[in-house]
Amino acid sequence: MSEEKTKEQLKKEAAEKAKALAKQKLAERQAQVEITEASLQEKESKAVTEDLEGDVPSSIKLENTAPSDGLSVEEASTEKEENNKVEESPSEEGDEKAKAIALAKAKAAAAAKAKAAALAKQKGEAEVTEESPSEEGDEKAKAIALAKAKAAAAAKAKAAALAKQKGEAEVTEESPSEEGDEKAKAIALAKAKAVAAAKAKVAALAKQKRAGDTEESSTEEGDEKAKAIAAAKAKAVAAAKAKAAALAKQRGDTEAAAEQLADDPKAKAIAAAKAKAAALAKAKAGKAEGKAVEESPSPNQAILDKFVEIITKNLGEGILEDTYINRLSKDVPTLVAKKEHYGQLAHFLKQNEQLAFHYLSEIHGTDFETHMEVYMHLYSHQYGHSVAVKVKIDRENPVVDSVTPVWEGADWPEREAYDLLGITFTNHPCLKRILLPDEWIGYPLRKDYEPYDVEV
Repeated sequence: MSEEKTKEQLKKEAAEKAKALAKQKLAERQAQVEITEASLQEKESKAVTEDLEGDVPSSIKLENTAPSDGLSVEEASTEKEENNKVEESPSEEGDEKAKAIALAKAKAAAAAKAKAAALAKQKGEAEVTEESPSEEGDEKAKAIALAKAKAAAAAKAKAAALAKQKGEAEVTEESPSEEGDEKAKAIALAKAKAVAAAKAKVAALAKQKRAGDTEESSTEEGDEKAKAIAAAKAKAVAAAKAKAAALAKQRGDTEAAAEQLADDPKAKAIAAAKAKAAALAKAKAGKAEGKAVEESPSPNQAILDKFVEIITKNLGEGILEDTYINRLSKDVPTLVAKKEHYGQLAHFLKQNEQLAFHYLSEIHGTDFETHMEVYMHLYSHQYGHSVAVKVKIDRENPVVDSVTPVWEGADWPEREAYDLLGITFTNHPCLKRILLPDEWIGYPLRKDYEPYDVEV
């Protein structure tokens, strides 16, 4: 804004200077014209006077010009007065000449007036006067015209320079004049500092706002998590209570039904008929399943038969409780060992040269509510065959032999089953909790588990 104002001021100053110069030139020209008019009038009057005096006799000239020789000053003055009287009352001979002189003077005056009027007309028509100046004032008129041309050229040059400055404003800002360099730099530096300070302030405010938002969001998230945890705990407690109530009710209903059957022979007969029908349905289903198995035998059935034959031949028939092909787990041959022979069977499966199950790949416990099971999966690298071994144990007193002395890899998995299900493995080298602290109450993976501390 300041640069634009400066340019406008420069334009106005240039215009005012040009105007003042034009006025000054016009005044000089008018003065010159007046001087020229006066000189012309003087020359014309002198010329007329000389023409008239040329017609006057020499005696009159002498009488009018100087006193005669030998006369004193007083006599000369007296003579002059007489001559004047003679002029005032001329003789008859000089009347005509006097009239002619008066007429010539009148003509000269009229000519001078006409000339003055013509000059005044020329003054009003300055352009005509400039184009066709008088012969006597040619040099002065030329000088005036030359000065005007120079002034016009200077004004045009100044206007062009101002236009160039306006068109190259950016260049002028980037490369300011030497006089304003320091001021421009100081102003630019101050502006840069102000902008930097403003940016820093905005950044600080934004940071504060983000910090406040983060605190609020973290508080809200913490509240939501706490609420979710509390709700989950409440649901778990309610579910455990509901389950316990259902079990208690089921036990009560079973006892009541038994009592009712004992008291009512008819109800007892009905229950027996239902049980018989259920047994027949189960038998039919078993036959149908047997037919299906016969129709599509498992490719691992021969392997299972081989395992059973070797075990029975070496350990007897009372070692196994059941055997089957687990079609839900890639048709793996499965052996169900009796609890009292579980440890003996484990040693045999590893030590027998025909079986050679040296690798234990998995062992875990499961709560089936009516009982518990320990399941392990074995593999023989020598023969490339595998087998699953299960043992059922009492839920109220879950105790079974440890297989850690046979396969060391069973150490931590048996500790985990003890920690989460409460199964006790006899002969384990270090049977203690592995995930929960020693003072923890209860076993979280049991179906009837209720947290002792609701807040945990």
